[in-house]
Amino acid sequence: MARKMLIDGELEKLGEDGKSFDFDLFVIGAGSGGVRAARFSASFGAKVGICELPYDPISSEKVGGVGGTCVIRGCVPKKILVYGASYGGDLEDARNFGWELSEKIDFNWKKLLQKKTDEINRLNGIYKRLLSNAGVKLFEGEGKVVGPNEVEVTQLDGTKLSYSAKHILIATGSRAQRLNIPGQELAITSDEALSLEELPKHAVVVGGGYIAVEFASIWRGMGSTVDLVFRKELPLRGFDDEMRAMVARNLEGRGINLHPRTNLTQLTRTEHGIKAVTDHGEELMADVVLFATGRAPNSKRLNLEAVGVELDKTGAVKVDEYSRTNIPSIWAVGDVTNRMNLTPVALMEGTCFANTVFKGQPSKPDYSHVPCAVFSIPPLSVVGLSEEQAVEEANGDILVFTSTFNPMKNTISGRQEKTVMKLVVDAETDKVLGASMVGPDAPEIMQGIAVALKCGATKAQFDSTVGLHPSSAEEFVTMRSLTRRVAGARKPKTNL
Repeated sequence: MARKMLIDGELEKLGEDGKSFDFDLFVIGAGSGGVRAARFSASFGAKVGICELPYDPISSEKVGGVGGTCVIRGCVPKKILVYGASYGGDLEDARNFGWELSEKIDFNWKKLLQKKTDEINRLNGIYKRLLSNAGVKLFEGEGKVVGPNEVEVTQLDGTKLSYSAKHILIATGSRAQRLNIPGQELAITSDEALSLEELPKHAVVVGGGYIAVEFASIWRGMGSTVDLVFRKELPLRGFDDEMRAMVARNLEGRGINLHPRTNLTQLTRTEHGIKAVTDHGEELMADVVLFATGRAPNSKRLNLEAVGVELDKTGAVKVDEYSRTNIPSIWAVGDVTNRMNLTPVALMEGTCFANTVFKGQPSKPDYSHVPCAVFSIPPLSVVGLSEEQAVEEANGDILVFTSTFNPMKNTISGRQEKTVMKLVVDAETDKVLGASMVGPDAPEIMQGIAVALKCGATKAQFDSTVGLHPSSAEEFVTMRSLTRRVAGARKPKTNL
C-alpha cells in the first residue's frame, strides 16, 4: 500500500483510490469486541485508533472506560458480587460439616464494594496496556460517524477532533432500559446496582431475565429481603422449561419471593421507602427497585442513520455474516448488532473482523454450540438446543435423558436443593443436540461439554466416557436410562 509522510512524522495510509487516511481502522467503543478487533488488526500491520468515553454521555455517571460493559458494569463486577453472596449459604452449610460459627454472621457491603472497584480499576489498566502495547492509539472521548470514512471525537474538554479511516468499526455495546411507568425515575438499573452505597434491606427486582435472577440471588445471599416480579409463569424465558422450573424452585428455596405473571404499574416515594404497585393491586415496599427489563443497542448518538447505515427497529446495526454494514467501509460487532449478546461472542466477532479485513482471511463468526450461564445461586448453564428448541426443529424423534439428584455436599449440610441435568439427543443420528444443568459448578462443567458438542459428540461417546468420581459432572456420562422420547414438530423427510 502506498504511503506518504505527514508533517508530524507519522505515516498516513493511502486507500486503493489514492485517498489518504489517518488510520486504517478507527474503532468506536473500547469494550470486549472493540478492543479485540483493534489489537488483532494492529498485529496484522494496521494503523488503529480507538475511542471510549469514561462516563455515560446521557447520565454523566462514571460508568464508561476501557473494558466496556463486561469489565466495568457487567460480567466481572457482577460475578464478584455473586462470589460474595455465595458465602452466606456456604457459611450456613458449614455448620453441619463441623465448623462452629457464632449465631450472628456480619456482612460488610462497603468492604466488598471497594474490593470490586479495585479489581475493575486493575482490569481497566490492563486493557489500556494491551492497547498501548499493540500500538493502538486510544482517544478518551465520545465518537460518532460523520462520513463513510470519517469519525468525530468529542474530547473530555469539549474539543472536537476529526479523523479519517479506511475502515470504521462500531462496537458500542448496549445499555439498560427502564420501564415506562409513572415513577420510573425512582428505580435503578444494573449499572447503579453494582455501586450502591448501602446494601438494600428490601429490594424489588423487576424482570425475568438473567440479570434480574442474578441480582435477586446476590441481594438475597447477602441477607436482603427480595421480591422478584416477572411477566411469565417462570423466569428465564428462552431457556429449557425444566431448567427454568428448577431455578424458580431454588430461588424460592433460598428465600426470594416470586411474583409470576405480574407487572409493575407505578412507583411512589413514601416516608417508608419506595412503594411499588403491581397490576394485581399488590403493594411492595422497598428501599431499592431494580429494573432488569432488557437492554437496547447503543446506537442513538452515533449519527449512523445520517450517513446511511441501516438499523433495525430496536436500533441494532444491521450487518452481514462478516459483520459488515450496508456501507462497505463501516462494520459493527458485539451487542450493538443484537445478534448473540455475550462477551465471548463479541470477542469472536472482533477476531473474525480482524482476520477478514486485515489478515486477508475471510472469517464468519460461528454461533453454533455457544455455551452460556446464568449466575444465579446455584447457577444454570446450557449449550446447544433446549428440549423445546430441539423438538421444534427436529424432523424425527428426540431422546431426552435427565438426572435429578441431591449433591453430596447437600446430604451433609442438609440443604434441600436438587441438581438437575439434561441431555437432548437426535434419535436417528445419536448426536447430542443440547445439554443443560442447574446446580453448583454448572458453568465450569458446561465449558467441557461445549467442546464435546462442538466436536459432534454422540450419546454413545458420552456413555463410553469414564466418569470422574465422586463429582456431579460424572452424571453427564452415566445417564443411560431414557427419560422420554418426543416426536419432532416437523414431519420426517420422505424419499419420493
